[in-house]
Amino acid sequence: MTDSKIFVGLRPIRNKPAERRDPGGPTCQWDGCDKQGMHRAPVGADAEGLYLLFCRGHAKEYSEGYNYVTKLSNPVTARYQREAASGSRPTWGVRVNHASAAPLPSSVRSGTAKAINARKNAARSHAALQSRKLKVLEAKAFETLDLSADATPEEIRSRYKQRLKMHHPDANDGDRASEEALRATIEAYKILKLNDFC
Repeated sequence: MTDSKIFVGLRPIRNKPAERRDPGGPTCQWDGCDKQGMHRAPVGADAEGLYLLFCRGHAKEYSEGYNYVTKLSNPVTARYQREAASGSRPTWGVRVNHASAAPLPSSVRSGTAKAINARKNAARSHAALQSRKLKVLEAKAFETLDLSADATPEEIRSRYKQRLKMHHPDANDGDRASEEALRATIEAYKILKLNDFC
């Protein structure tokens, strides 16, 4: 292989050990450092092509504190940093719902507490519905079922069943007047049910 024309004139190069380097090389330009300065560091934005020579430790320290974007203003730099933190992609916030107060545990451990609370809540909602001003259709529905506006859901249901039996076509031999009363009763009940009266 040493006879080959391709490798003529090539000689193996060996690296010199660190202690045998040329003692006349440049020294580190860091104040108070006497080590060899073999690592280049940029001087600044206005001095392109000029470098400072530091030892390895001081070159690393200098690079960490070096400002590579001196020509950019502070707002532009801050914007770049914000965008770089998210990979220059738009981000969206996450909604967090905090409970206003922790619910208190129930002191009653029986299944009847649920039923009692359900009845109380139903009575409250019924009272709230009754205290509001009735709409025209709601008032007509109560009038059709022959009930007062403060009737309970049980009274409404029982009156509806009574009127269904009374006006059913089988009970009235297909009487047309009875058929119209049946339709009116069904419509009145639907209106009251949709508006949470029963």
